[in-house]
Amino acid sequence: MTIVYLVTVGLLGCGAAAALYRVARGPSMLDRAVALDVLTSLSMCGAGAFAVARDDYSDLPILLVLSLLGFVGSVSVARFFSGRSR
Repeated sequence: MTIVYLVTVGLLGCGAAAALYRVARGPSMLDRAVALDVLTSLSMCGAGAFAVARDDYSDLPILLVLSLLGFVGSVSVARFFSGRSR
C-alpha cells in the first residue's frame, strides 16, 4: 500500500506542477481558470488518497467543501466570461 500511495502522490504532484505552470503562463484568463479548477480536483484526489492511506475517513467533509468550491468557482467564471465578447 505504501508504494501505491507514493506513486499516487508523485503523479498528483506532477499534475499539480503542470497546472501551476498553466496558471503562471496561461495565455488567457480562461486557461488560468481551468488550471485552478484542475488544481482543486487534484487537491480533492490528494485528500481522498490520504484518507485511504490512513484508513481514517473523518476528512471527507473537506472533500465536500472542495467540490462545492470547485463547482461555484467554475460557474462564476463561466458567468463572468459569458457576458464578454471577443
